Amino acid sequence: MITLTVNGRSVVVQEGATCLDAAREAGVHVPTLCYYPRLPTHAVCRMCLVHVAGQPRPLPACITPARAGDVVETGSSDLLAFRAMDAQWLLARHPDDCPRCEVNGSCRLQSLVSENQWLARWEKSPRGSVAHPEHRLIDHTSPSIWRDLSKCIECGLCVEACGASGQQQYVIGFAERGSGRLPVTVFDHTLANTQCISCGQCTLVCPVGALVETPHWHAVLQVLDAHERVCVVQVAPATRVAISEEFGMEAGTVSTGKMINALRQLGFDYVFDTNFGADLTVMEEASELLDRINGREASTPPLPLLTSCCPGWVNWVEINRPDLLPHLSTTRSPQQMHGALTKRSAFARGLGPAFAEGRAEPCVVSVMPCTAKKDEAARPGLSGDVDHVLTTRELARMIKSRGIAFPALADDGAFDDPLGESTGAAQIFAASGGVMEAMLRSAVHFLGRPDAPALEWQPLRGIGPGIKTAQIAGLGTVAICNGIAAAQQLLQTPDWREQFVAIEVMACVGGCLGGGGEPKSLDPLVLDKRMRAIYELDKHAARRGAHENRAVQTWYAAELQQPRAAQARALLHTSYAARNSTRLLLMQFLDCVDRRDGAQAAALLHPDASWSTASLFGDMHGASAIQALIDTQLPARKYGPAFARHRMLSAADMHDLAVITPTGELCSFSVEVDRSQSPMVITRLVRILHQA
Repeated sequence: MITLTVNGRSVVVQEGATCLDAAREAGVHVPTLCYYPRLPTHAVCRMCLVHVAGQPRPLPACITPARAGDVVETGSSDLLAFRAMDAQWLLARHPDDCPRCEVNGSCRLQSLVSENQWLARWEKSPRGSVAHPEHRLIDHTSPSIWRDLSKCIECGLCVEACGASGQQQYVIGFAERGSGRLPVTVFDHTLANTQCISCGQCTLVCPVGALVETPHWHAVLQVLDAHERVCVVQVAPATRVAISEEFGMEAGTVSTGKMINALRQLGFDYVFDTNFGADLTVMEEASELLDRINGREASTPPLPLLTSCCPGWVNWVEINRPDLLPHLSTTRSPQQMHGALTKRSAFARGLGPAFAEGRAEPCVVSVMPCTAKKDEAARPGLSGDVDHVLTTRELARMIKSRGIAFPALADDGAFDDPLGESTGAAQIFAASGGVMEAMLRSAVHFLGRPDAPALEWQPLRGIGPGIKTAQIAGLGTVAICNGIAAAQQLLQTPDWREQFVAIEVMACVGGCLGGGGEPKSLDPLVLDKRMRAIYELDKHAARRGAHENRAVQTWYAAELQQPRAAQARALLHTSYAARNSTRLLLMQFLDCVDRRDGAQAAALLHPDASWSTASLFGDMHGASAIQALIDTQLPARKYGPAFARHRMLSAADMHDLAVITPTGELCSFSVEVDRSQSPMVITRLVRILHQA
C-alpha cells in the first residue's frame, strides 16, 4: 500500500493504482470520458488532467501511476480552463440533438456540459472525411444497434470493447487521422452486413449517443397509451438486479417489486416473469442433453451439446462456424419460449373469442439485459412471438419519461399467473455458468442419481472471463465459456469434442448481468454485486430446480405433453442456418409468407424472380407479382393459437431444404440465388410436394 495526497486529503491505495483511483478513493470527482474500468485506457479525452507536484505539465489521471508521497491537485484554475476549452472543441463537432438523443439524461458529455455550464463558442465543424465520403455517419440497418458517428468523441472505447481487450470480434476499428478520425466498420459496410453478433458491448461503453441499442421504447409507449391491445410484458432476471442503478440505487439492489409496480403504472395489463420461460428451457434442454447422451433418436445430434440461450453466441456460430450448428441445442431461449406460450397457447385463448379464433393476439414486450435479443425476436421461425424487446436502459427511460418515482415505489409487486411462477434455477440464468448449473440440477434429477452433488456447482461460478469446467457424476465433464472470446479460445483445437458432454457459452463476460443492454456503470465491481444478488435470490428460493415448478408441470400436462414431445417441439424449439446461405434465404422467405409480409418477401427476391408454387396459384413471375400473391391472394393470416408457420424438417443441416408446411405436409424446395448482389437474392424458387 502507498500513501499520497489528493487536494490536501491523505489517501492510501494499492501499488499499481492510478491517480484517478486515488482521487476516487479520496472522494474527489475527476471528470472522464474515455475511461472504462474493464478496458485499457488511452487517455485521449484529456478531461482528467491533474497536477502532480514536481511534474512540468499536467498529467492524465487515468493512466498516471500513483506514487508514494505524490501531491495531486485536480481543480486548479488552469485545469478548469483547459477542460472548458476541450469541451468546446467537442461541442463544435457534436450535433445539438440532446432532446431527441437516446442517451439524453445519461450522456457523460451532456452531464459535464450541464454541471459546468460550458458554452459552445466555436463554429460547428462537420464530422467525417471529405476525402472518404464512404464513412457513413448514420447507420440504422441493424435490428439491435444504431450508429450515429456525428456524436462520436473518438474515445476508442467501442474499438476496445469489440477488439482485443473485449469481445475479439474486430467489427469496429479506427480509420483516418486527425479531425477525420472515426471508428468505422470493416470496409465501411453497414453494421447489418458485417460479422457483428449484436452483443451490444459497444453500446454499453459508449459515453455518448454514438452507439445505442435500436430503440423500441417509443413504440411501446404508443401502444400502451392507445389501450387498444392487451399488453403483456415479461422481464428477465438480470433486469431486476440492475435497473435500480438507473435511479441512483446501489448496484445489486433487488428491485423486483418496484419494477413490477412501475410496469403496471406504465399500463401493462399482465406482468410476467421470463424466469418461467427459463424453467421451461431447463426442462427441454436437460431432456435434450440426456437424449443425446443416450442416443435415443434415429439420427442423434452430436455431443457436446452447446447451449442456445445467448443470441449473440448463436449469431457467432451461424456467422463464423456453421459446422457447429448440429451441436447447438434446438431449445429456444427463455424470451422466445415465453413469447410463444403467451401468444400461441391457453393464455391467449383465455383472453376472449377474438383471441381464441385467431382474429387478435396480445402485444408481447420483453425487457432484457441484452441488445442481441432484439435480433433474436426477428429471426425466421421466431419472429412475431415477441413484438418489442426493451433493454434494461430503455425501461428506465420509459419510467423516467412518465415521471414515475421508482425509488419511492412499494416493493410489493408480484408477477401474474400463470406465466409468472419460477424457481431459483431460473434466477441464475442471469449469471455466467447459471444456464449450465440450472440444467444440471434437473438432469441429475431426471437420472435419479442418489450421489448427485449439491445444488450449487461452485466451480462453474464467477465473473472472471475464461473457461471453467466441472465433472458431473453420471453425465461427464461440462465447460463454461465466460465471454465469446473464451469460446473462440476453446474452439481453436478439436479437443473439446472429446472432453465435454455440454458447453455453455455467454457472449458477454459475466453473462446476462454484463449484457449490452444493462445500465452503464464505471464501478469496477458492478458485475460482482449483480451476481451476488442473483445467487442470493436463488439461495432463498422456495424451489431451486426447474422440475419443481408447479406451473411448468401443469403446462406440460395441459398443453405440451412432456419435454420434447411433438407439441413442445412446435412451440419451444427452433432451427438454424448459416449466414448468407440458401437455407437462410428460404427460411426468411417462408417466414414472410407466414406473416403475409409481401414487401419484405419481395426484398429477398431478384426483380425477375420466379416461384413455382405447386399449388392452384401455379407459377409466379416477378417479385412484384409474388408480393401481390402474398398480400392479396393467400388466405388471411391467423393470429394467436391459430397462427401456423412453416418449420424446417432438419434443425441444423445446412443443405437440407425440406419443410413441414403449416398444414403438416412435407415438401422440399429448390432454390437458385444471385450471389453477385449484396446481400444475395433468390432468382428461382421451386416447391416440391412429397407424397404422404
